[in-house]
Amino acid sequence: MTNESRRGFIGKAFGAVAGVGAVASLVAMKKTWDPLPSVMSAGFTTVDVSSLAENKLEIVVWRGKPIFLLKYSAAMKPTDGRNIKIGDHYFSVMIGLCTHLGCIPAYNGEIFKCACHGGEFTSDGVNTFGPPPRPLDIPPFKIDGTTLVLGEEGEEYKKMTAKA
Repeated sequence: MTNESRRGFIGKAFGAVAGVGAVASLVAMKKTWDPLPSVMSAGFTTVDVSSLAENKLEIVVWRGKPIFLLKYSAAMKPTDGRNIKIGDHYFSVMIGLCTHLGCIPAYNGEIFKCACHGGEFTSDGVNTFGPPPRPLDIPPFKIDGTTLVLGEEGEEYKKMTAKA
């Protein structure tokens, strides 16, 4: 009888250790699946566009990517479906990475030009020359008064992507 009680005790002890190990493994796996705090904090970026100068490129970093913000002057013509109107002004909002190889195009006051292969984009991000296969991508955004919230899909973003 003593052998059976020892065997039972060892079996229960082994089962308890295995159960604790399984729970610890599940907790560790869950922690690796959760996004890092730095990623969580980079989810939304707010920009007050009221202070932007006309036809001067403003670059904001959102989730490690450059976001181009361009306030149109009276002489610039907005393109339907690629611009947003905030107050009395039109703006272009786009991810500043060339759709060919991911370079950062430079803005010369009229067009964006990619240095690596000569790709050109209009001021609203539409590809016009060179190897880029499509226009510059538009990040998800929401307009809150004169503030642009990057990372959240608002009505303007949904309308813009429906046309594209």
